[in-house]
Amino acid sequence: MKALSNSRIAVVGHSSPVRPNLYAALGFLILLVAMGYCAVAAGYPVDGFKDTGIRRLARLERLAVKDELYSVVPGGMLPSSAIKLHLLDAKDGSVWPREPDPELQQGLDAIFPDRDASYAVGLLDITAGRPPRYAGRQEERTYSPGSVGKLAIAAGLFTELARLYPDSIEKRQALLRNRMVTAGVWIHADPHDVPIYNPATGEYVSRPIREGDVFSLYEWTDHMLSASANAAASTVWKEVMLMRRFGKDYPPTAAEEKKFFATAGRNTLRDLAMAVVNEPLRAMGIRESDWQLGSFFTARGKKMVPPGGMSYANVRGFLTFLVSMERGKLVDEWSSLELKKLLYMTINRIRYASSPALRNAAVFFKSGSWYHCKPEKGFSCGKYRGNVDNYMNSVVIVEHPDGRTYLVALLSNVLRKNSAVEHQTLATFIDRLIAPPVGDGANVETLKPEAERTIIRSESIPVGKSRDREIGIAGQHRAFGGRLDHEPVHF
Repeated sequence: MKALSNSRIAVVGHSSPVRPNLYAALGFLILLVAMGYCAVAAGYPVDGFKDTGIRRLARLERLAVKDELYSVVPGGMLPSSAIKLHLLDAKDGSVWPREPDPELQQGLDAIFPDRDASYAVGLLDITAGRPPRYAGRQEERTYSPGSVGKLAIAAGLFTELARLYPDSIEKRQALLRNRMVTAGVWIHADPHDVPIYNPATGEYVSRPIREGDVFSLYEWTDHMLSASANAAASTVWKEVMLMRRFGKDYPPTAAEEKKFFATAGRNTLRDLAMAVVNEPLRAMGIRESDWQLGSFFTARGKKMVPPGGMSYANVRGFLTFLVSMERGKLVDEWSSLELKKLLYMTINRIRYASSPALRNAAVFFKSGSWYHCKPEKGFSCGKYRGNVDNYMNSVVIVEHPDGRTYLVALLSNVLRKNSAVEHQTLATFIDRLIAPPVGDGANVETLKPEAERTIIRSESIPVGKSRDREIGIAGQHRAFGGRLDHEPVHF
């Protein structure tokens, strides 16, 4: 067993002085990360391969042990054992204060006077040792959820797993690990790259999912949340429908699956699809007016299953989701913790999560964007910079080493500005509003020295000669204008 060495921490944390001639380059890199010019973002603790079988984690753990995992910040290196739920003992109504905290609200309001009127935000400070504090703006203003809507699919997945195996966590996890799903027509069309790694040979590539690719349910879910692949979202949603339809007989054979989708009426398919992703939201207390997922994330998925209405969400719906997860009420405690691990940002933080203020913090994050452009004199359309629509949504849990812990939901539709950079900037300002705990309220576990919070190597990684092939910026982001995380069907 080999702990990660402090030399890697020094590289990514810049514990030694940075030479002045590097400042401009570092600033430019931060900007690129915020804009999304990076390799595929990744979730789940790096030591999770043994528990999940998610093959890309074997590569990350191997790189970490070799001190070659350079695209990670200190806050992205917590082991699985350090991921906790913070509100397990909270009672109903005790977490989310009915009235905003005057001081916190004043600080939040001070960030926005000169910013676009479209911003909607909720901030919930749940730092241990003091009462929860809340502040918000336009919490009930609805927007397209974009890829944040994929959290509803994840909730549906864990709901159906619990329905299949109510008394066995082991069987649920075994199904996630062992159910191998072949990519089919549901994936079309999606340009999002996903990381594909063979632990036996060390071969690695980052590319869009193709028909015939085979991933476990764990890996499909990881691709849906970490890489935000629409192809994965539609595939997982399809599998959740099959779980509900076939019950104890899941998984069906390929012939049974094909027959079901070919013979079930379109209304039946629509109603089933809406039920499996929206019922879990209602079970968490999220009202229909606060969040609804209405259609698949790929064009082919929408043809296979007709939409059930518009997709929309607001701050209140998103924060209720995060609070339910922290309370262990997203299905149950295991499901809540497992989804939180899937949202843990390790490498290649983007948008809100790329704020330099969060580099030492553990960040649990999902974002979604939707932008659309039309010809306009003097304006050049760009990524996250639409002049017709320019939605950007961020849902975040931030856990600092000093014990500060808070939840954020930030939604916006700021036209003609790079919203990825805007959210990164706002993350820095919002972080300054949360004071560290004092006295007995400090979180002793998170105050451990950084060296004690790094990952221990898993002995489960197959030995193979590594032939990792890093993909450059141009390869990761071939399309500059008009690419959507969620196609504009609902508008």
